[in-house]
Amino acid sequence: MIYWVTNTVGSAAQIYYENTHALPPLGYIAVPTALALFKADILPPPREWATRHLNVTRWTSMPRGGHFTAMEEPELMAEDIREFFRPFRTIRPAQFH
Repeated sequence: MIYWVTNTVGSAAQIYYENTHALPPLGYIAVPTALALFKADILPPPREWATRHLNVTRWTSMPRGGHFTAMEEPELMAEDIREFFRPFRTIRPAQFH
């Protein structure tokens, strides 16, 4: 509301416009990727787009939380990060060659 009342919504949103119009094409990223989507996320990516561009190995739909996840739901976020990395604990560095 403060952006609308102070007539600064345009300048506040400018970075989002610039990012969507100035970034180079993404291409495919093969690094294992986890996405946690929280109920109140501002702009969640479509699953089809994410799986087309990223090696999505974990997709979690969270029951609550939003844009400030680390402050709103730190336990949910931390547990999801732990679950994502858990399978990598058994991989030895030599297996990456």
